Amino acid sequence: MNNLLVELFVEELPPKALQKLGDAFAGVLLSQLQAQGLASSASRVTAYASPRRLAAHITEVAPQAADKAVSQKLMPVTVGLDAAGNATPALLKKLAALGADASAVPGLRRAPDGKAEALFHDSTVRGATLSEGLQKALQESVAKLPIPKVMRYQLESGCEQPGWTSVSFVRPAHGLVALHGTEVLLSVSVLGLTAGNATHGHRFEAAVDPVVLRSADSYAQQLAEEGAVIAGFAERRAEIVRQLQVVAERVGGGVRPIEDDALLDEVTALVERPNVLVCEFETQFLGVPQECLILTMKANQKYFPLLDAEGRLTHRFLVVSNIRPDDASAVTGGNERVVRPRLADAKFFFDQDRKKTLESRVASLAKVVYHNQLGTQGERVERVRAIARAIAQQIGDVELSRHADQAAQLAKADLVTDMVGEFPELQGTMGRYYAQADGLPAAVADAIEDHYKPRFAGDTLPRGDVGVVAALADKLETLVGMFGIGNLPTGDRDPFALRRHALGVIRMLVEKDLPLNLRDLLVLATGQSDQLGFAEDSQGVVWCKTNADGEMELIALNPDTPDLMLNFIYDRLAGSLREQGYSAQEVDAVLALRPQRLALVEKQLAAVRAFAALPEAPALAAANKRVTNILKKAGDVDAHVNPELLREQAEKDLYAALQRFVPEADALFAAGDYTGSLQTLAVLRAPVDAFFDDVMVNAEELDLRLNRQGLLQSLHVAMNRVADLSRLAAA
Repeated sequence: MNNLLVELFVEELPPKALQKLGDAFAGVLLSQLQAQGLASSASRVTAYASPRRLAAHITEVAPQAADKAVSQKLMPVTVGLDAAGNATPALLKKLAALGADASAVPGLRRAPDGKAEALFHDSTVRGATLSEGLQKALQESVAKLPIPKVMRYQLESGCEQPGWTSVSFVRPAHGLVALHGTEVLLSVSVLGLTAGNATHGHRFEAAVDPVVLRSADSYAQQLAEEGAVIAGFAERRAEIVRQLQVVAERVGGGVRPIEDDALLDEVTALVERPNVLVCEFETQFLGVPQECLILTMKANQKYFPLLDAEGRLTHRFLVVSNIRPDDASAVTGGNERVVRPRLADAKFFFDQDRKKTLESRVASLAKVVYHNQLGTQGERVERVRAIARAIAQQIGDVELSRHADQAAQLAKADLVTDMVGEFPELQGTMGRYYAQADGLPAAVADAIEDHYKPRFAGDTLPRGDVGVVAALADKLETLVGMFGIGNLPTGDRDPFALRRHALGVIRMLVEKDLPLNLRDLLVLATGQSDQLGFAEDSQGVVWCKTNADGEMELIALNPDTPDLMLNFIYDRLAGSLREQGYSAQEVDAVLALRPQRLALVEKQLAAVRAFAALPEAPALAAANKRVTNILKKAGDVDAHVNPELLREQAEKDLYAALQRFVPEADALFAAGDYTGSLQTLAVLRAPVDAFFDDVMVNAEELDLRLNRQGLLQSLHVAMNRVADLSRLAAA
């Protein structure tokens, strides 16, 4: 048993895919070798990935897999042997296919196979050699790489037709290493390359070229010492983080590099020998919003801006160079010279954009197509404004309604600015800066930025009521529009991020404790409510767009849109609650009632959890399930009881218990004490059990039967105000 090293030396790999490519390359190699018996479950793989190489180091790899005993069923005895016990032509043909002849017939094994007896051929299959197994594993690994875009190139050697034979890979490959201990597996080849023990280090700073590997275990050390390359992705990343911190401390003043894992991963995939250097730019550029400068430095130049202790951008930034010259001034000067035009462009865009107010840009949104079935951004803005006004009127005063309307009107105006045209990621952010420059109220400016929130899971919610209203309106308009025209999420495809929008609506309703009825909110947004119809003088939501003739026409939304959205939102809410630790039964019990005040759902869940812990809970849940089934079969039942028709003592006792305890439970429910309400009703267990033991609900007399069904309906209503307790019953 020895350790195995495999390396593919290639041209510069795509940085954003490098880590995934390295892990996949190593993972498939290990699994393929294990499947062939050349590596065991104890074998461990170390993946190496740098801009110019993919490699894997696998421990405890055998030079040859163990032989395996194979038993193959041939055919029933009655088919394979004639009456005299001689082989039939069918059996001889089957044996020939296995590489055997008539001499193998006496050695065939008979064994029961169902109701008949069958012939089995027992043999020993030689285990694959490492060269054979690695050849197969390497080809499989190359074929299964998650390559974002394949390159097709011609081979110059190692093929039948040099210059004509072509292969496909993520980048042209120029070297292959395959070492088992110190032994080179010369017979292994892939992509027109034959395995050897030599690789290449850093393009400019390697001490030796080529680097001849002594053994599989010396790979990382030799590359570092002789090739000036840190081969491991994680090790290189950790070294960059260390250098960033050291250099930032050297700069002083409490500065720190910006934290961005995606940028760090990309830079790690761009360098083989990281060297962090300090650069700076003119302080005049700090007058531009720091988000613009940070974005252009990160996205275009892969720099790490330095922030002060308060999180403000400084005029210094860190560069991760791939070389370590004695005099780094040329490197720092070159990077400073390159970044200057980028920052000058950002300053120019910012200065030019502020020459026009946001309000003056709103008209331009009429030329920006939102969706061919839903009209322009300008038409969309009017719908968002109407929804925002309606929500604000329900939860606030005139001032909130006015500010929410203004925020909704201006929220998309920055889409037609030069800065957002260059950096779409800054939409909303630049809107806030331009609103501040226009002298708009702080609540409106913040809402323009916040109306996109939450942008992702765990993101913050809008800061104030104006932002919450604008964000709710924007997300509801998106959901209604896409559901209304049939653009629903399918499987893992959600191009319009409707799941994220639904979760955003849920979070705002719950975490901001908004007193809004969910279904009414959805009906309002579709423009289907009586107050917000399609009348010309209505101030509500009107779903219309400009047609090809330049005329306004109504958008034909699916009339079932509110119900479709309601189910969609409850599905998202159920998933979110389960992720928070609530059981499927608890969530099902509460959401079965289709609660319209989502802000109260967590209180209902807490009450259900407390109720389920009571000793009376299992029996009451089972009884509730029985009551539900009885009432379902009975059809429409009025929750009315005539005391004079109560004959059995058990039904009298249940009625008396309801009369005594339900008013108390209802009072607690009205006060928002859902836990207390359910616990109060726990005393009904004994009379409910006695009722089902002693009383025939479906009595022959009609008035008696209806009265008992009415009693059960009263019990059902009382027990299920907080949640459908029958959902807690054991299946």
